[in-house]
Amino acid sequence: MQLNGKTALVTGGAHRVGKAISLALARAGANVIIHYNSSAQAAEETAAEARALGVRALTHPADLAELTQVRAMRERALREIGAVDVLVNSASIFQTTPVPTEEFEAWKRVTALLLDGAFYCSNLFGREMIERGEGAIINIVDLSAWEPWPRFAAHSVGKAGLLAMTRQLALEFAPAVRVNAVAPGPVLPPPDYSPEKIAAAAKRTLLGRWGTAEDVAEAVLFLAQASYITGDTITVDGGQRLAGRKAQA
Repeated sequence: MQLNGKTALVTGGAHRVGKAISLALARAGANVIIHYNSSAQAAEETAAEARALGVRALTHPADLAELTQVRAMRERALREIGAVDVLVNSASIFQTTPVPTEEFEAWKRVTALLLDGAFYCSNLFGREMIERGEGAIINIVDLSAWEPWPRFAAHSVGKAGLLAMTRQLALEFAPAVRVNAVAPGPVLPPPDYSPEKIAAAAKRTLLGRWGTAEDVAEAVLFLAQASYITGDTITVDGGQRLAGRKAQA
């Protein structure tokens, strides 16, 4: 798919990796819809940067776990910017959810966004892509889809479910719509990481360094345009999944 003149929706597209994806799509000539939940100012700043690249940009707030709000976003997109050709399910909540627990709200909040939200968006926008005969969906997972992280049960289970959803929707939406995933490793240090923790994470990769949000965006662009790839995942982790074997040797 050639992206110039197409329309892309990036959930969680206002900041960090989502922002890099939004701007990469804009640089490729795609109009962008930047979804956000509470980051209104960041969304508007990202939209302004996208417009400076010569494309149209729309921001829209929504709780993706609420189907009515996803429907409203779809209706506004159709009315103001046009049908969506590329959907990037990037929105997530990085929140600890230790288990066992007696507090289930965080579990519901994290998994509802990762699973229900991605499914609602894929179902609504994917149906239109099928009707038009072309489209691409890219889901942003991460290494926790294969290797669960302590104290992040909801996040790990949600990302693993999103990876399974990638394969299922690739099967269901073929041949018109291609559905793939990108799995980042260490690309942006969390705000609470110390210099020592950042350095230790870098050493756990084969390349010995952190990646960038733009590295993830490049993989998204590739999958949006790669016409013969579906149901697959690109891991953007600097070789972190293999580095443990090297250390053992």
